[in-house]
This record gives sequence, structure tokens and C-alpha cells, in this order.
Amino acid sequence: MSLAVVFDRAAQDDLDDLFEWIADRSSVATAKRYTDRLRDYCLRFDAAPERGTRRDDLRPRVRIVGFERRVTILFTVTDSNVLILRLFYGGQDFERLLEE
Repeated sequence: MSLAVVFDRAAQDDLDDLFEWIADRSSVATAKRYTDRLRDYCLRFDAAPERGTRRDDLRPRVRIVGFERRVTILFTVTDSNVLILRLFYGGQDFERLLEE
């Protein structure tokens, strides 16, 4: 049984911001390729959602996993879906940001 993968509004905003950041520094094509790979990676969480490291110290039932050594993905798994909560790029201090 696979679950639906849903992007929280904050995660979608993170993805959009990452696209803009890459596009400003490189090109729209490069930004699209990178963010498409990241989105596709997240969408594959449906088949094997219990991956990554569980971090109940951050939030109950939250898990983290890395993507290409540049993005930290925070997500949670429920009975019906995988909710992508946030996408932190380039070593952002996600623990501090979550406290704010």
C-alpha cells in the first residue's frame, strides 16, 4: 500500500525559494532540473516512507533525510499520507529555524 505524498505550504514555499535562488545564480534551466529532481525524490516517499532519521526532539513523529548532500527534508508519515513539512538548503540550521 502506498501513501499519498503531500507538500505542506511551507515546503512548497521552500521549493519555490530554492528555484529562485538557483535561477538567480545560474539559470532557469538549472533551477528547474534541480528542483524537479528534488520534487521527484520526495514523491517517491510513497513506496517506502519510513526512511531517514526519526527526530521526535524536533516535533512528534518528524523524520529527516538528506538529498544530494545539499537539502535536508523534514517530513512526517500518517496513516494516509507522507507530509513534506520543510526543505532546508545548503546547511541551513533547521533546528534553530524550527524553534523560531
